[in-house]
Amino acid sequence: MTGKDLRGADLSGADLRDAILRGADLRDADLCDADLLYADLRGADLLYANLRGAILRDANLTGADLEDAKLEDANLIDANLIDANLTGADLRGAYLRGADLSHALLSGANLVDAWLEGARLDGARLMDAWLSGADLSGAILINADLSGANLRDANLSDANLSRADLTGADLSDADLTGAKMPPGWRYEP
Repeated sequence: MTGKDLRGADLSGADLRDAILRGADLRDADLCDADLLYADLRGADLLYANLRGAILRDANLTGADLEDAKLEDANLIDANLIDANLTGADLRGAYLRGADLSHALLSGANLVDAWLEGARLDGARLMDAWLSGADLSGAILINADLSGANLRDANLSDANLSRADLTGADLSDADLTGAKMPPGWRYEP
């Protein structure tokens, strides 16, 4: 199914394990509760797609466009999201433990209560993202842009935030135990 046009397709609950959907057009597709375990979605267009509760564990979404996609409670454990566009995506309660989001664009994304333990977010752009209550323990956020991000009540214990941009970020009540902070960093609420 490489490069296939599946715009607006109803694939809710579909078994798409190991599917090759590289470069597929899945704009506005309904993939709610679909099983995309190990799926190859490199460069796929998932703009406005509904992936609520979908299983994307170990899926390859390198360079995929997930702008404004709905990913609430999706399982993205160990998924590859390098260079993915998740601008404005809804990832509330999503499971992203061990996921690689290096250089991903997450500007304005909703990651409230998301699970990002040990995730790679180096060079990620999280400007104005909502991360309140998120678990970022042990996450790698080297060179990440978190300017204006809401990290209220987030767990950043043992996270590596060296060289991260925290300008205007809200870190009220965040757990920073053992976190590696940018040089000269000082929080002023």
